[in-house]
Amino acid sequence: MNSIRLRGSLVLHRAGATPQSAPAMRRRFLLLSFAATVALPACSLTRGGPAFPALTRAQCLATAERYVSHRWQPTAANVFHGTDPDGVRVDTPDAAWQPSGQVAGWWQPGTVNTGMPYQWGGFATPEEFDRAIAAGLAAGDVYTAEKRRLLDAAVSRHATGIDCSGLISRCWNLPRSCSTRELPSLCFPLASWDELLPGDILNVHNAHVILFAGWHDADRTQLVAIEAGVPPHWLVVRRIVPRNRLASQGFAPFRYRGMKP
Repeated sequence: MNSIRLRGSLVLHRAGATPQSAPAMRRRFLLLSFAATVALPACSLTRGGPAFPALTRAQCLATAERYVSHRWQPTAANVFHGTDPDGVRVDTPDAAWQPSGQVAGWWQPGTVNTGMPYQWGGFATPEEFDRAIAAGLAAGDVYTAEKRRLLDAAVSRHATGIDCSGLISRCWNLPRSCSTRELPSLCFPLASWDELLPGDILNVHNAHVILFAGWHDADRTQLVAIEAGVPPHWLVVRRIVPRNRLASQGFAPFRYRGMKP
């Protein structure tokens, strides 16, 4: 989603610094250590690590496939419609959820389902998702206009799953989920859709992002997309999409800077 929050670190010595007494240094350490958390700027992914974790296109697609093919068996305990203990509205995309004028749910409790469900702000790995399901967390949380307005404040700690930008962030092996507002700054913009290669993305600022998995036809009029949460699917799916439809919706092509040739 948005910026990650990390505890600030302290460097006690630096070249040219004026020596301080041990008590003074300790007081400074305590003040800095217990200060408010520091919000990293957009796309400051790590401190002291690589700016853009490297990976291959095959690794990227293999991760995406794990989400598409993930099999899981929920119970009635994973169904939730209401306000969670933190005051966040949650609606799981279970099959009984059939709201008028909105995208209906799909997964069935008591049976094996395929594909990780969409969760607003979700960033779970398949293993984390399975543990959360076993612990009784809500299986997914659908997108609404109100969640778009609230952004991070609408992410529930009592639900599990993954959203569109969380999926891309996992496929690129990023240490945190970067939003559709942030992902382009981790990328090279592509001059043409014809330059797209598997592992690249199509992104709409503050709206949706798609993983490009290849062209479906020789004329490049349709592409294979892997994405999370696009109607009518509240889950991670692979589907064939017309190129002109996505272009008309404002999608732009990008290539992750850490992607190996």
